[in-house]
Amino acid sequence: MDCVKLAIASDGKAVSRHFGHCEGFALYTFEDGRIVKREHVVNPGHRPGFLPNFLCDLGVEAVVSGGMGAGALEIFANKGIKVFTGAEGDCERIATDFARGELLSAGSVCSEHRHADSCGGHSE
Repeated sequence: MDCVKLAIASDGKAVSRHFGHCEGFALYTFEDGRIVKREHVVNPGHRPGFLPNFLCDLGVEAVVSGGMGAGALEIFANKGIKVFTGAEGDCERIATDFARGELLSAGSVCSEHRHADSCGGHSE
């Protein structure tokens, strides 16, 4: 891993359960497996297709979230951005696991507003 930028959908210091409805994104830049920069950006809004393009424009190469809709997953895949879903807990720990190559994706897809998944990121 040379230089990589990771975005973690976050609510406070914890991984958000739902990508599109997170408070913001914890951004980590890694060089040679070490965190060299930490940033935070506020979620500019949840609209179909917007956030994947927003993060791509920031130079993000990998994204972590608790759950994510199929549309966002497809856009990230088309842009060559790696996605890790099913994550939970502290963003800093997740970033460290990512740097070590120990982060695995659980493949948690949220079915948006049909509530078919157990991401828990929606309220009716």
